[in-house]
Amino acid sequence: MELFIGIVNYLVFFAITAGTYGVLSLGLNVQWGFTGLFNIGVAGFYAVGAYTAALVSGPPPDVWDGRVVGGFELSFVVGLLAAALVAGAVGFLIGLPTLRLRADYLAIATIGIAETIRLVLKNEAWLTNGVWGLQQIPSPLHEPIHQGAVGFVRARPDLAPWLQDLISKAYNWFYLALVVFVLVILYLAMRRLARSPWGRVLRAIREDEDVAAMSGKNVFAYKLQALVLGAMIMGIGGALYAHYARFISPNSFEPLYGTFIVWVMLILGGTGNNKGAILGAFTVWGIWAATDFITGYLPFTAPQAAALRIIVIGVLLEVIVLARPQGLLPEVRRRRHLRRPKKTGEADSPPP
Repeated sequence: MELFIGIVNYLVFFAITAGTYGVLSLGLNVQWGFTGLFNIGVAGFYAVGAYTAALVSGPPPDVWDGRVVGGFELSFVVGLLAAALVAGAVGFLIGLPTLRLRADYLAIATIGIAETIRLVLKNEAWLTNGVWGLQQIPSPLHEPIHQGAVGFVRARPDLAPWLQDLISKAYNWFYLALVVFVLVILYLAMRRLARSPWGRVLRAIREDEDVAAMSGKNVFAYKLQALVLGAMIMGIGGALYAHYARFISPNSFEPLYGTFIVWVMLILGGTGNNKGAILGAFTVWGIWAATDFITGYLPFTAPQAAALRIIVIGVLLEVIVLARPQGLLPEVRRRRHLRRPKKTGEADSPPP
């Protein structure tokens, strides 16, 4: 039973992490899946959202901090909204000079800007506490839920040990429900936007922006809107991560974990499909976690096991991509059938 409870607790942690990556994947899907914006700077928006939430909702700097700003101790909701707004503002400022670039040039610009953001977070200690990061970031409702669970367990010493362990981890279940709630709200909103005229314009730009421009659409404005909206969603993902981890540093937003793994999630799940973006996040993170367990049982040193883990992940993902080149859930393309005009006296034909 102890093994079962340990597995359950780990699955809750796994689902929280995968759900956070699902939010990032939804944001990238707006930019790349719907609009065709080759953004390799996901980690930048992710980091901006995390640091904004930590500075807005976290405690004021103490004598050990190198920063002199932040620590307003506002609520989790305010921190979440601030993370979205600041990440969106950064996306707006980045989009103004870069969105006139295409394909590879836009990718180079965005990855360079993301690394610049990470270096700023690393070196501007007055704002971010530098390489020491931000600690004691509050989790929403952590104290009442945790104390209530501990008090419940202490008042009932006759409970089975496995049940005590399960109840004592009640906060993780609450945070999982919170992440799932945010993920579902974002999914429903993105699905509605994708089916709206605005979403159809984005897909037209993705297919051929010259044709969209000749149709009278302001291509630059739509691309900027998509970049800002995707950045805001990524900022929300950063806030969810910061409030759960309770500690962030520039190392948390390396390109591997902040950008490239999100791209793999979206491509594997299905570009242009919101369900595929979420499924890809859970699938790739499941592969990542499983390979960690597998390499742990092999007779290798830690560096060798880490390298082997990357190789195993690459091979597994390559097999899946070769078997499903359009992703696990490809984009559903809706076709509209044009009716030919009826001739005089011709009866209506039955629908196909």
